[in-house]
Amino acid sequence: MTHIAVVGAGLCGSLLACYLGRRGYTVDVYERRPDPRVTGAERGRSINLALSERGLDALRRIGLDEQVLKDALPMRGRMVHPLGGGTNFQPYSISGDRAINSIGRGTLNDALLDAAGETDGVTLHFDHPLTSLDPETGTLGFADGSQAKADVVLGADGAGSATRGLLMAYAGESFTETVSFLDYGYKELTIPARDGEYALDPGALHIWPRGTSMMIALPNPDRSFTGTLFWPNAGTGSFASLGSPAAVERHFRDQYPDLLELIPDLADDYRHNPVGLLGTVKCAPWQMLGRVALIGDAAHAIVPFYGQGANASFEDVVELDRCLDATGDDWAAALPAYEAGRRENSEAIAEMALANFVEMRDKVADPLFKLGKTVEHTLERLLPGKYVSRYELVSFSTTPYADVRRRVRRQHQVAGAVAGALAALVAAALIRKVVR
Repeated sequence: MTHIAVVGAGLCGSLLACYLGRRGYTVDVYERRPDPRVTGAERGRSINLALSERGLDALRRIGLDEQVLKDALPMRGRMVHPLGGGTNFQPYSISGDRAINSIGRGTLNDALLDAAGETDGVTLHFDHPLTSLDPETGTLGFADGSQAKADVVLGADGAGSATRGLLMAYAGESFTETVSFLDYGYKELTIPARDGEYALDPGALHIWPRGTSMMIALPNPDRSFTGTLFWPNAGTGSFASLGSPAAVERHFRDQYPDLLELIPDLADDYRHNPVGLLGTVKCAPWQMLGRVALIGDAAHAIVPFYGQGANASFEDVVELDRCLDATGDDWAAALPAYEAGRRENSEAIAEMALANFVEMRDKVADPLFKLGKTVEHTLERLLPGKYVSRYELVSFSTTPYADVRRRVRRQHQVAGAVAGALAALVAAALIRKVVR
């Protein structure tokens, strides 16, 4: 089988096309949107990505990492903006030199589309919304009435995947899908350059934690920042309750006073940029009949709070490529192996991403949290290679997510036991002193 149809020309689909084209396949990529390199990114839908080692590893394998990093900015830690004023910097690594990389989704997508279009055997088709799919024959139907046929169909069409919906309609009760939305949404704002320079430190991911909500800001090469509000959808201080420009300005004056002068177009951005949904997608199976499969967000969309959505999708592509190597390009064997290799990992990062939302929103400004991070970095220095923080394992390694979760649980158990033992020794010493 040599003819592959990839549904979706976003980040995952474009990278997948590059990998498959390099394997010698004929690849047709079908995208529902117009070519974003011509039309530009949709306003308010371009949440900056935090590209880290997993994503870079996937790009490195096909020689795209250096090219992509030219448009990225390294962020070596979090800059926390408490409500009371002042800031504090929390490095991501014990050395302070490891960084995640801020890059615009549109910029990265354009680079991957260019690479896919230049790969032998790959053809890109835009304005092709998928409307029908016969998994048994590999026949695809599109909104304009046209059809195509492929030996293998791979759905890389994101969290709202049309491919997933069509597979569910085909398989009936044997296909399960769960979509869990947060009671939160997101909205983008722009912090422009000031006098031609960055208005904030460009070497950090900025966070304004406010307990039940937060804002983050990531730097761009044009010296602006892309800010993103993560607010409740309903209730006090929510998107629903803050509809007028005056109400928005009052809320910012109360909760984000340092940002008012940095966002001159606050009212316009707030009014015109849409509120996006945040949720987790789980489904099973990811593949069927040895010829149709879901990949990336189409199979396992997660919330963005660990910055791992694109990185996890890119790892899917690497895993599928590895399975094709292991099976000699036997798709009927490779697709089940790919799902088996990635399912537990996708569930692990989905869980960790939700947990990190609570950390970013509620804990990063807490003195006890900062003390805990100091202790954690101390343990990493005292036990190099043996004690490694969850953040470093997720962001700066390719250790499988499920292994990260298991290792961190063990580390916390050991650290808790050591802390308990030390507390007992201190208590015993104090008792002896009192008795004497």
